[in-house]
Amino acid sequence: MTRLTLSEQFFRDQATHNASGGLSTILNRISLAARMLASEIMRAGFVGKLGYTGTTNVQDEDVRALDVISDDVVRQVFAQMPFVAGIGSEEMEDIHVVPGGENGNYVLTVDPLDGSGNVDVDGQMGTIFGIYRRATTGPVQMADFQQSGNRLVAAGYVLYGPSTMFVYTAGGPVHGFTLDRSIGTFFLTHPDLRIPEGSGNYSVNEANETKWDDKTRDMVRAFRMQDTRCGKRSARYAGALVGDFHRTLLKGGIYMYPGEAKKPEGKLRLLYENAPLAFVCERAGGMATDGKQRILDIVPSKLHQRTPLFIGSKGDVEEAMERLR
Repeated sequence: MTRLTLSEQFFRDQATHNASGGLSTILNRISLAARMLASEIMRAGFVGKLGYTGTTNVQDEDVRALDVISDDVVRQVFAQMPFVAGIGSEEMEDIHVVPGGENGNYVLTVDPLDGSGNVDVDGQMGTIFGIYRRATTGPVQMADFQQSGNRLVAAGYVLYGPSTMFVYTAGGPVHGFTLDRSIGTFFLTHPDLRIPEGSGNYSVNEANETKWDDKTRDMVRAFRMQDTRCGKRSARYAGALVGDFHRTLLKGGIYMYPGEAKKPEGKLRLLYENAPLAFVCERAGGMATDGKQRILDIVPSKLHQRTPLFIGSKGDVEEAMERLR
């Protein structure tokens, strides 16, 4: 059986958007970065690229060697890219102006290596990305990134696990592609993904329970005690957003990262994590909110804005929201 390749799908999406070639080129560059990162991750333990660098990033998080490598890879593959004017990365404090892309029509948001803490235990990791058309002209500006997720042109993620998967949507169906490492090509293996209803798991870091408000504790407890209207849910939590969301997308259920009583904004970043995954989830028939409003309706006021996240099957997310009110 002949399978559709990732590049062929990119060109189909290009035609759907009536674009001039930029979108498929950007997506191809992301797939190149994904293949490079998959290779780096596979051999990290052999070449001494595990552990921390001894520095912290703009998020005040300890930086691992692979975090630095991943961010560098993304910038390298987009150097001299005429279609992308700037990149917003979880690892960079400010906008990265792409050399040669000053007049580009798009900007890219990216979490280069989600779940990098799993590298030392050979756990799941991923890359999350979003592509926006620019809101301004001339040199790239903050306003180009201060757009709601409704303005996304394409978004997706790459999962580095037993296999490497590229899952994305350009506003239409959500497709999943698996990397054939022998020839370095992604092939369509999961066409038109739809998130199931009435099944699956719940994913949340329950070690944070003492930091939550009473309504959040009660809501999570209802899922733990299998006392929810949406059905019985077993607990699964991998410590990597991409891994947990990917399982939720395929199996159903809900992923939650609530805000805390002292940090109501939560931990996850709107531009690099929440909005791109919400775009994918909704196109697959699911739902994503911050507990009060739809994630894709939130207009970011700053580059590294955080929001809580409740994402997954519509029935599960709706019940979680009802219990939080």
